[in-house]
Amino acid sequence: MKFFQKLIGLWLVLMVINSCGSDIKEESGVKVVVSSEPKKDSFVNVIDTTDPKYIKFPYLLAYDKALLLWGIPFVEKDFVTRYGKAHLIICGPENGEPIVLLHGMNASSTMWYPNIKALSEKYRVYAIDFLLEPGKSVCESDINETSQIVNWYFEIFDQLKLKKFSLLGASRGGWIATNIALKDPARIDKMILLSPAQTFIWIRPGIKAFNNVAYTISPKRKRLRNVLETMTDNVDNISQIYINQYYMATQEATINKCFIQMRPFSDKELQTLNMPVLVLIGDHDIINNKKSLERAEGLIKDSKTGIIKNAGHFLSMDKADVVNQIMIEFLAEK
Repeated sequence: MKFFQKLIGLWLVLMVINSCGSDIKEESGVKVVVSSEPKKDSFVNVIDTTDPKYIKFPYLLAYDKALLLWGIPFVEKDFVTRYGKAHLIICGPENGEPIVLLHGMNASSTMWYPNIKALSEKYRVYAIDFLLEPGKSVCESDINETSQIVNWYFEIFDQLKLKKFSLLGASRGGWIATNIALKDPARIDKMILLSPAQTFIWIRPGIKAFNNVAYTISPKRKRLRNVLETMTDNVDNISQIYINQYYMATQEATINKCFIQMRPFSDKELQTLNMPVLVLIGDHDIINNKKSLERAEGLIKDSKTGIIKNAGHFLSMDKADVVNQIMIEFLAEK
């Protein structure tokens, strides 16, 4: 049994781990907080593709193009932490209840483009780029433990002065969200997990999972569509602008050893979650199945679960309208 778990752990590393300090990011010598306030309706502005920063860091151009898909005003802010620069995209009413968004593997905060308008109508949204993979956050320290990642997030929360907030995590972001909630459950108002990876059950081995591992080891454009078809119910429903950014991220991502620790939580750990928790998965999900929901329902005191029809692991993109409605209704419950 231990051998099998170690084997799965190794397989997981190859599948879900990314890099610290990727060279596609902005220069890492950031020592001050930077705030760029956009003009009204700035999301309709045309990007100057001749900007030197885009020539030097082409991923930034792909990132900023994907941000145009948000279609709402937003602010980008950088915060200095002991581990490096934290990049946030902030939107929604300033007096709105806060919600923090944690994206999936290689996705960056731009992945929320199908959901951000609905979430930001009432809530103050803080979308954080993960420190250890392509995005606009920049790692400037060795990170080898999950606890360091969690501490990094709490540094951000403290700088934002978030005393009580909700958490929304997708895939790997759902696993991190659960770690955050376990560290300080009193600080989390509600938590939403969208097909959280390695949270309730082990990722199941199979041909689709193997294809993802093969792509992670050698990400070729010709393989990308086949891999996306294992994760989404309709590849053509995803913006090509976003797919281009995602592809560039997979080209640059490398393995970080700390995610060998990424494994399902114990019964005892899940039973300590006392905030309302919503868990959603797709009916064609390769990461989760009914057993995931059964563990959530049986161990988390105040939990709600659901299976989204005609959706895969990328359910927030596959069925954005349905998922958005369920999330907003859950957040609004007293």
